[in-house]
Amino acid sequence: MYRLNVKKLGFAFGLTGALIYLGCIVVMATAGQEGSILFFNSLLHGLDTTNIIRMDVPLLEALFGIVQTFILGWLIGACIAGFYNAQIKRR
Repeated sequence: MYRLNVKKLGFAFGLTGALIYLGCIVVMATAGQEGSILFFNSLLHGLDTTNIIRMDVPLLEALFGIVQTFILGWLIGACIAGFYNAQIKRR
């Protein structure tokens, strides 16, 4: 079995999370409030997002959100790689 590189998998998870976050920003910026509600309601299997979608998100708050998402994604990916590697029998 191959060992996973903890830093690289963490980076891949973090970057993927940040890209998804940016995708949400693009959807909200282009679709408007009603379009965003329709998009996220269908994405979340009919969960009503009407009361939780906020369109007036400050730029600094969005930047912090991207950074926090990247960090959480990195930690999740690193943990997965670490747990996976710990289960591999060494030769």
